[in-house]
Amino acid sequence: MVVGLAKTIAYFIIIYYAFKFIGKYIMPLFLKSVVKNVEKKMREQQENQYKQESGNIGETVIAKKPEGTKESNKNVGDYVDYEEVKDDK
Repeated sequence: MVVGLAKTIAYFIIIYYAFKFIGKYIMPLFLKSVVKNVEKKMREQQENQYKQESGNIGETVIAKKPEGTKESNKNVGDYVDYEEVKDDK
């Protein structure tokens, strides 16, 4: 009984220090590489977007709506006329 309890406490202590070591030394290295990869991807996206937007420098582009007829939905309901009623108080 005492031996089992001592083993369990020893396992908890070992696991605690293992997590402490991983959190202090290994996780910062892992997070640094993840942040570096994300930063690289964002930089590439910004460069691609800038290249697409810049196109011909000095050229004016006017974007127009496509010509098309919009169909309105005639079955939306009935129009109800109303009158405002003033309270005489």
